[in-house]
Amino acid sequence: MRSPFHHRSTLVRQLAAWQPVPDGAEAPRQDVAERLGQWLNVADAIALRALHQALPAVKQRPRAQGVAVQAPAELQAELQRVRQALERAITRHDADLTEHEFAPVHQHVLDLQRHMDMRIDALRDHVRQTLAMASPQLAQLAALDASLQHLLGGREQHLLSTVPSFLKARFARVRKSAEKAAEKAAEKAVETADDPTESAAAAKAIAPSLTADLHALLRAELDLRLQPVHGMIEAYLQAVQSNTASAPTAGAPVHQTAP
Repeated sequence: MRSPFHHRSTLVRQLAAWQPVPDGAEAPRQDVAERLGQWLNVADAIALRALHQALPAVKQRPRAQGVAVQAPAELQAELQRVRQALERAITRHDADLTEHEFAPVHQHVLDLQRHMDMRIDALRDHVRQTLAMASPQLAQLAALDASLQHLLGGREQHLLSTVPSFLKARFARVRKSAEKAAEKAAEKAVETADDPTESAAAAKAIAPSLTADLHALLRAELDLRLQPVHGMIEAYLQAVQSNTASAPTAGAPVHQTAP
């Protein structure tokens, strides 16, 4: 399963690119253990250790017999449907980016984040249930994902709740830059810099750029939220492919080692 600590996600790269970095400054580097350690307190670490010790028991639990289990391709199709529905939601109802007040944009982002939570949590739980019935090894993966979501979910939600603040700072910088450009153009044309029509024109001119930034950031957040689901489905697909490759071909001769 893909880990958010394995590499910098698109969301993190997008936010980092928007932040002014002093000349010569370099981002601090931490290994996976250090990053994970910042997300877990002592109680979480104890719970994670208990989970690790309990995983063998999960593998030995009896599986339900005669129950049809969804194929990986079906789960992939469900994942694609959820992704497409959420991508449509990102672009369906745009906030008015020509306004100087950020509150409507903030509310727009919060509504989309709640919608992502609802759809992705339901899908993630469904995928876990499917893996739990598929094989003992995949049942362990499902149990691990459920525990990690419980341990890290609160921290993840807290961090994602800060996304609107990055957007607000980004919008403020872009608007300030556009308004300065409008003032220079007005001075060059011997017009008053305080003309309200100039400010309105500047706001309208930057709206497409701000909309593109908003959509890119929300899509990056969507990708990040879907990583655990995608990782579990990938593991399921690889397990099925491995079992298929190791199964003997029908009608093939069976080679036996001579005594």
